[in-house]
Amino acid sequence: MTSPDVPPLPTALADAVDSFTRHLAAQRGHSAHTRRAYRADVTGLLRYAVRHGISGLDEIDLGVLRGWLGTQADRGLSRATLARRSAAVRAFLRWAHREGLISSDPSVRLANPRISRTLPTVLSTEAAAQLLDTARQLAEEAEAGELPTALRVWAAAELLYGSGVRIGELVACDVRDVDLRERLVRVLGKGGRERVVPFGVPAARAVTAWLARGRPELDRADSPPALLLGDRGGRWGQRQAREHVHRLAAAAGVDDIAPHDLRHSAATHLLAGGSDLRSVQEVLGHADLGTTQRYTHVDAERLQQVFRQAFPRA
Repeated sequence: MTSPDVPPLPTALADAVDSFTRHLAAQRGHSAHTRRAYRADVTGLLRYAVRHGISGLDEIDLGVLRGWLGTQADRGLSRATLARRSAAVRAFLRWAHREGLISSDPSVRLANPRISRTLPTVLSTEAAAQLLDTARQLAEEAEAGELPTALRVWAAAELLYGSGVRIGELVACDVRDVDLRERLVRVLGKGGRERVVPFGVPAARAVTAWLARGRPELDRADSPPALLLGDRGGRWGQRQAREHVHRLAAAAGVDDIAPHDLRHSAATHLLAGGSDLRSVQEVLGHADLGTTQRYTHVDAERLQQVFRQAFPRA
C-alpha cells in the first residue's frame, strides 16, 4: 500500500515497471534479489519524475535523470549504490526504447558515477591454512552433540576456499551436485549460469566426513536434498553460514572475515600461484574479465607492503 506522502505511479508507468521486471526474469535471467533491487530503483526514479509533473516515460530527459541522481547523492548514498541505481535506470530505459515506449534513450548521455574501488579482504596463505586447520581440529575434537555443526563448518569453509564459490551458490547446492571421486561441484551462478568447479583433497576429505557422520544426524523425512542441512533439517541459510565463519575466524585467531572473503582469498592465491586470469575467471564465474583482474591488484598491493616493510630505503 502506497504511503500518503508517496505519489502513486500512473497506470502506464506502473505497467512498464511490471513488464520490465518480467523481462529481467525471462530474458536476462536475473535473480529475485537483483529484480527487486532494479524494480525499487526504477520505481524511485519514476516517483521522482511524477513529483516533478511528469506522467509519461517519453517526458523523462537527461535533466530528470541528473536531478534524481543528485537527490540520491544528497542523501549520502555511497558511490557504489549510486552506480547501481544508475545501472538499473539505464537498463530500464534501454529496454523501454527497444520496446518502443520512448522515442529516444536519455540515459546514453548520463555520466557514470565514479566508484572508488576498494581492494577485497584477503587472508594470507598462512592465515587461510590456520583457519582451515582450526575447522578440522574443531571437527575432530567435537563431542557427539556438537559434531554435525563442526563437520558442517569444516566442509563449508574448505569448499568456500577450495573452490572459490559464492556462499549463496554453496548453500543452494544439493548432494547430487558434488562429485567426490572427480572432486567437482556444480553450482548455479549469477544470471542462471551453471558452472562446474574443481576442489582439492582437503575439501573432499571434509565433505566426505560431513556426508558420512554429520548430515545423517540432521536429515529428516521432509529434509530437502541440500548438501548442507541446518540444525532443524532444512537447507542451511546464508546468514547462519556467515555467523559460523565469523566464529571460526575468531577461534582461529585470524582477521575477522565473511564467507565471501574466502572466495577473494582463493582467487588471489590462485593468481599468486601462477594460474592465468582466464582460468580463474571460469572458476569464479565472472562474466567480465575485469572483475577477475582486481585480484591482480590485491597481489601487487601485498607485494608492495612486503617491500616497504623489508627495505628500509623503500
